[in-house]
Amino acid sequence: MSYVLGLDLGTGSLKGLLMTKDGTIVATQFAEYPLITPQAGYSEQNPLEWLKAAEKVIQMIVKEIPDAATGIKGISFSGQMHSLVLLNKKNEVLRNAILWNDVRTTEQCREITETLKEDLISITKNRALEGFTLPKLLWVKEKEPEIWQQVEHFLLPKDYLGYWLTGNQQMEYSDAAGTLLLDVEEKCWSKKIVDAFDIEERICPRLVYSTDCIGAVREELLERLGLQGEIKVFAGGADNACAAVGAGIVKEGVGLASIGTSGVFLSYEETGDKQYDGDLHYFNHVAKDAYYSMGVTLAAGHSLTWYKNTFAKNETYDELLEGVTNIPVGSMELYFTPYIVGERTPHADSKVRGSFIGIDINHTRDHFTRSVLEGITFSLKDSQILMEEKAGKSFKKIISVGGGAKNKEWLQIQADIFDATIVTMGTEQGPAMGAAMLAAVGIGWFADLKECAAEVVTYKEEIHAIPENVEKYKHSYKKYREIYPATKNFFQ
Repeated sequence: MSYVLGLDLGTGSLKGLLMTKDGTIVATQFAEYPLITPQAGYSEQNPLEWLKAAEKVIQMIVKEIPDAATGIKGISFSGQMHSLVLLNKKNEVLRNAILWNDVRTTEQCREITETLKEDLISITKNRALEGFTLPKLLWVKEKEPEIWQQVEHFLLPKDYLGYWLTGNQQMEYSDAAGTLLLDVEEKCWSKKIVDAFDIEERICPRLVYSTDCIGAVREELLERLGLQGEIKVFAGGADNACAAVGAGIVKEGVGLASIGTSGVFLSYEETGDKQYDGDLHYFNHVAKDAYYSMGVTLAAGHSLTWYKNTFAKNETYDELLEGVTNIPVGSMELYFTPYIVGERTPHADSKVRGSFIGIDINHTRDHFTRSVLEGITFSLKDSQILMEEKAGKSFKKIISVGGGAKNKEWLQIQADIFDATIVTMGTEQGPAMGAAMLAAVGIGWFADLKECAAEVVTYKEEIHAIPENVEKYKHSYKKYREIYPATKNFFQ
């Protein structure tokens, strides 16, 4: 039997997924690694922990499926975006990786914005936010000059994993687009940006496409991992791009609503010339010469987790959500804004905080619970509206994944608020599935990702919007959008 292996290097763990040509997932394994938080706002990891996790996951998969030792024909990756790995001339790690959720770089973001002005959006398609890689590079340059002097290369997490497996260094476009150093339309490192901040372009890795072969698993690693024969390795992609491919988002007109700790509303883009003015993230896709736009809610599922842990700690999520079906659409004019850790889209406001608005003596806990679900969904609709207003998009079908796809009533709420048919996955494997699909295209099982998705991605059910509820939610959403401008100054 022949297999491909997708490795998803996440923030808390590495997941491996073994897949056959017909899309059957025959094994999944996980290995966790620690987060390092030396002080408030700092978030780091030791890249060597990622390598240990990858080794462990591959060994466990081979132990579970013995013929994978000779059957794995291709490996690819998805990975957490933006996180900075610095290497010296000997390709040794110089310091802990500074992660995407590290927020120490507010000052550097301001410097980037003031220096590049309108060039920032025209070249990179994105605003300067703390999560991106360029601000982290500038922080190290300013705060740790003794380390900066030794920097020979920088990579992103999954690219470091690819280097470990093959001995070759590179970065593909979907991750490079999240560095704030890439000219997104021209698909090259921006000389204007590297020159503006006195960064030597030589530290930027060569650029490749996601399905490009970057080498084979090194001979000295094969035995240690329990593998045999030549195994080709492919460049992979950014986690959100891989998640989109894994959900079958490979053409325009279908949206993705992903509700994990954070929330994402994502759309496939055929061209790189859409003008979102930085209001949405706009990145190169793992599909060759394609792009994707994306809005982010920082605390989507995190808001529900906070709510449960605060008000229903000893209950299951099913028990907590059991009563929301009895609460009318709009929760009797009770509104929740999910800004409990600040917000990304559309407000890009790190200081704003969440709120319940409109509390009435007749509201019960079930009203509050439903308002949390509605508020999270309203925040994702903000991104949907930006895409519709700025790019003329229309979403008749939206794939729902993550925690929002696990509750029937929440799926109906999404259908009614988005005014679209909500579709759930037959098997939801997230970015690791997308990574496996990249390997499948890379080794030639499929001509491209569209052909691959048609063969291996399956869907389970459709939830249709209820016209009466759609109209009621139009009123509620209009009121919801008035809350941020009315309260933002309170938190400054």
